[in-house]
Amino acid sequence: MKTTAPVCEVEIIDKAKVDETKALLPAERHTRTIAGIFKLLGEPTRLKIVLALTENELCVCDLTAVVDSKISAVSHHLRLLKGARLVKDRKEGKMVYYSLDDDHVKTLVNQLKEHVTE
Repeated sequence: MKTTAPVCEVEIIDKAKVDETKALLPAERHTRTIAGIFKLLGEPTRLKIVLALTENELCVCDLTAVVDSKISAVSHHLRLLKGARLVKDRKEGKMVYYSLDDDHVKTLVNQLKEHVTE
């Protein structure tokens, strides 16, 4: 059974509303950055890493155990997440601990968790 989204039966564009909405959208480069972040979070292991970091600051070994993956894979994912400024690191002696870059990331992830569990 094919379902289609409801569409207008008449094509009438409210120019004022369209112009107002376009003005509120981010610049194209920001839109691409946002899309890239969603793409990064679309990979299940990376998403699990970010979800884990909403709860605790963790080292690579801890994250490896949490997401049930290999150290090399987790390190690769962390490098990508750090490059997108979703994750930051802190060195303490010989240990490196990872956490979310800022509260914006935590808020985004927590709101998504809330959305899917409602």
